[in-house]
Amino acid sequence: MSEEAVQEPEVEPTDQDLADQEPTEHEPTEITYSEQFYAARPRGLRPRARLRAQGSPAPAERVGDPEGTNEAYVSWLVKESMLEDAKQIAAQLSGQGSMWQNPFARPDAVAAVTAAPVWFTAYPISMVTPPGASFLATLADEDLWEAFARIGIRALHTGPVKRAGGLSGWDPTPSVDGHFDRISTHIDSAFGTEDEFRAMCEVATSHGGTILDDIVPGHTGKGPDFRLAEMNVGDYPGIYHMVQIPPEDWGLLPEVPAGRDSVNLDIAAEDALERAGYIIGKLQRVIFHAPGIKETNWSATAEVVGADGVARRWVYLHYFKEGQPSINWLDPSFAGMRLVIGDALHSLGDLGSGGLRLDANGFLGVEKSVEGSPAWSEGHPLSEAANQLIGSMVRKVGGFTFQELNLTVDDIRITGEAGADLSYDFVNRPAYHHALATGNTEFLRLTLNISLESGVPPISLVHALQNHDELTYELVHFETRHRDSTFTYQGVEVTGGALAQHVRGELVTLLTGPSAPYNSVFTTNGIASTTATIIAAALGYQSLEAIDDAAVPRIREAHLLLAMFNAFQPGVFALSGWDLTGMLTVDRDLVGHLLATGDTRWIHRGAYDLMGYQPEATHSASGMPRARSLYGSLPEQLDDEESFARQLQRILELRERSGIATATQVDVPPTSHPGLLVMVHDELVWSVEAVDGVDAAAAEAQATVLNFSGESVDSRITSTRLEPGWRAVDALTGELLGMVDDLRSLSVDLGPHQGRFVVFEGQGATSPAAE
Repeated sequence: MSEEAVQEPEVEPTDQDLADQEPTEHEPTEITYSEQFYAARPRGLRPRARLRAQGSPAPAERVGDPEGTNEAYVSWLVKESMLEDAKQIAAQLSGQGSMWQNPFARPDAVAAVTAAPVWFTAYPISMVTPPGASFLATLADEDLWEAFARIGIRALHTGPVKRAGGLSGWDPTPSVDGHFDRISTHIDSAFGTEDEFRAMCEVATSHGGTILDDIVPGHTGKGPDFRLAEMNVGDYPGIYHMVQIPPEDWGLLPEVPAGRDSVNLDIAAEDALERAGYIIGKLQRVIFHAPGIKETNWSATAEVVGADGVARRWVYLHYFKEGQPSINWLDPSFAGMRLVIGDALHSLGDLGSGGLRLDANGFLGVEKSVEGSPAWSEGHPLSEAANQLIGSMVRKVGGFTFQELNLTVDDIRITGEAGADLSYDFVNRPAYHHALATGNTEFLRLTLNISLESGVPPISLVHALQNHDELTYELVHFETRHRDSTFTYQGVEVTGGALAQHVRGELVTLLTGPSAPYNSVFTTNGIASTTATIIAAALGYQSLEAIDDAAVPRIREAHLLLAMFNAFQPGVFALSGWDLTGMLTVDRDLVGHLLATGDTRWIHRGAYDLMGYQPEATHSASGMPRARSLYGSLPEQLDDEESFARQLQRILELRERSGIATATQVDVPPTSHPGLLVMVHDELVWSVEAVDGVDAAAAEAQATVLNFSGESVDSRITSTRLEPGWRAVDALTGELLGMVDDLRSLSVDLGPHQGRFVVFEGQGATSPAAE
């Protein structure tokens, strides 16, 4: 009831009065993240996955031919399917009081960042392990977690470790996309066991860490669920965006080559099927487009005989590769939703993960558009609704989610309102690489300000160095929704589309080709590279052989600059094993068989040895060739004060003590030098452990000041958020820099690729630097 009604009780409100009242904003019950994360967790689940064989059936189950009319084969597929597992998992949780003990309606970035502020992102097939040890057993190594704790790493993202790829008859087929084509809730034996996963979680917890797992809400591989869908068994066709084509129209479908189970439609076939009313036709873009390989987002199956003896052909949607059929989130069976939620609950409730990455979760809704226009396939409201369901379910059982959403800033804001707790920073990542490559931060300042003005604050983002994917330069914000919007860049008004084209052109010219042949363009998505080879290209090294001992400190210094950009702002800071060891790209000849499909990303996924487990190893256990490391193993680095790991340790120690991870970014002002970047923050919560030279009690604001150029800078920084008379101290060095003048500016000097963590102290500061 409204406040007015309380003051005048003699007026009886009508039904319409009540209907017109604004709903009261509900505030979630105060609860600590530790309580949310541990105390109210549902009891461990008991999925049959623990009892199943790996991929292939037991000899006693392998009865008859692998076809739809063989009841034994169909029964085995059902038993192996993710949808069946989801059914079993749901039965253990439905009706339990534990499902109602956590707030879940709203994303909570602060809680997620507080619990897991710095992440190591692993990639299973690239990690060198001790002899005979699995990937997961290696990640449970006490010595590894001791090293992580010393550096300041508080969480570990495993990457995809569940079974992936497909099935051909009774036999498993390999993954077509680095295990992002999941076909089971079962841990892939190539990476370890479920018990090893649980042990890893326990070791992480003992070191104050958290384990993060993956789910893939947008697609599966061609595993049991897809094979059952092709056979038209039960709800399985409802998992996917797939359409049965009657035999009288099979003439519209291309022939499937011998030895394959499907073929990509060309544009003519796509148009013909759209005109016939079977599919919605072309989408807004063709991800991984490659002539003769993937020309559209649709593929046609070969003839498949179902359990009823009827032969069928289907056309199915795949945003990504042909082996990754897309999940339908709005089928009447809701089978796709059930499959995804079951997978998430298995990771959280049984394995013990604390958070989940939602891979490619911006592609969960697709709808036919007006005649002649591409289907609405990105930023669709159904994606928002699906992400809210996933995020809410994960929060219900005490975890958090982060999304890999390479769409516009607007889309990231909308999905973040009720969906994932955190989003991967696809907007500023290509921008900071551009700043390094050009020595000019103008485009980076533009993207940072767009994020702030659009309601996507940095605390809601995962700021990362390298991961398993390419340096993405699609610049979707500028290329799609804001293609015709105008932006001021280099003193002129340009459209978003023209700006995206210009920035991409500079990145390609400066970071690939003759300038840097060790990096490679990856389709239309970005550049295959490591962080170290991006830096090498920016510094002008035209071959990896030119990177000698004298070059390593230069590369390391620029690498630390990029670390400071990502770590000295609110939000999560993430880095990989390729970053920690300073890996270069792999020689193309060593991964030629993997590059044959056009996926150049394999050159930056070389094997690395974090702990010096096998110094002489030339490959990981999964067969990835080992690339050259510039920095060495973590034990070697932690004994060297000048190493990348030790200097990163000091950066992360300051990050933790200052509380900048949960601060508020308030200004990204213009700068007088093109290579300079300034990010101003307030509401830092300093720890009781003092920082040398800083009076934390008098701290009023902080500025991250970075020099992306290869020359020394002596300039003034100005911000309306600075007050005249404030003292400025560099918390990295304890150096007193001066005082803010009446123009709200401060003089700073930085060497090439150096940074400062400037703390502004108010009147009455008693820090040694102030004295």
